[in-house]
Amino acid sequence: MAGKKALIVYAHQEPKSMNGSYKAVAVEELSKQGCSVTVSDLYEMQFEPRSTRKDIIGELYNPEQLNYGVEAFEAYKNGCLSEDLKEEHRKVIEAELVIFQFPLYWYSMPAILKGWMDRVLVQGFAFNIPKGSGSGLLKNKKALLSFTTGGNQAMYTKEGISGDISYVLWPMQFGILQFCGFDVLAPQICFAPEYAPLEERRQMLTSWEKRLKTIWEEKPIPCILE
Repeated sequence: MAGKKALIVYAHQEPKSMNGSYKAVAVEELSKQGCSVTVSDLYEMQFEPRSTRKDIIGELYNPEQLNYGVEAFEAYKNGCLSEDLKEEHRKVIEAELVIFQFPLYWYSMPAILKGWMDRVLVQGFAFNIPKGSGSGLLKNKKALLSFTTGGNQAMYTKEGISGDISYVLWPMQFGILQFCGFDVLAPQICFAPEYAPLEERRQMLTSWEKRLKTIWEEKPIPCILE
């Protein structure tokens, strides 16, 4: 798929981790296809996860009381967001596929990645309100969650101790990605790599590489709970 553009938002501290390997495989395979691949390595960038007054350059819309959502919306409209946010917006706008690569922490994403979501996916850029779930502005872009877990696959079933993985994914896939207009692809889940033997970990990476060869042909999944 020469000419396609992909963005990998990567949230792990260790390049030699399984997440680091998944990121590296994605960069290599997509590049082989002739795609342009950009990586936002959040830890390497020392990305600021906190939503603060510093995100708005210049005067506030309402200096009497800081309402971050309102201020970010107004700042986006007026080109007054901080430069790091403008840079991430540029990356997202250019991308036709966005891969979020991370370890599952406490049934969710790491704080640094949640901070990326909070600060980057602001009203006016990623969505509008009060139009509801059809208000997403990032349309015609594919997105998927690729992550590792600490527990094995059996633990993330309806009968398992952690419950059905779909309940874990719903806030992220529906509440964030689909709401913002992305076509959400099936997640790439690497269950308990820390406890898997070397050959099994290699097979996990091979499976990811194989999937990436046809990733552009994939159709979005319904982000629903059953």
